[in-house]
Amino acid sequence: MSEAKIAAREPMVMTLDAGEYWWCACGLSANQPFCDGSHKTTDIRPVQFTLEARKEVALCMCKRTGTPPFCDGSHKAL
Repeated sequence: MSEAKIAAREPMVMTLDAGEYWWCACGLSANQPFCDGSHKTTDIRPVQFTLEARKEVALCMCKRTGTPPFCDGSHKAL
């Protein structure tokens, strides 16, 4: 399995509207933290997530989280 590229060493905190999103798991997207299809050169697939209401989230950018797409603090060990 391919290893994901670290996009950043801290989460991206943002407020998102309710809806469906695709989080980049490979780290190659030019539209971080969201998928732009760059994963097609790897065996890593994006993670779909849905928010039921507008919410502030911390999305993982190091791509090492155990709770994708959300940050779990794994970047602190890098």
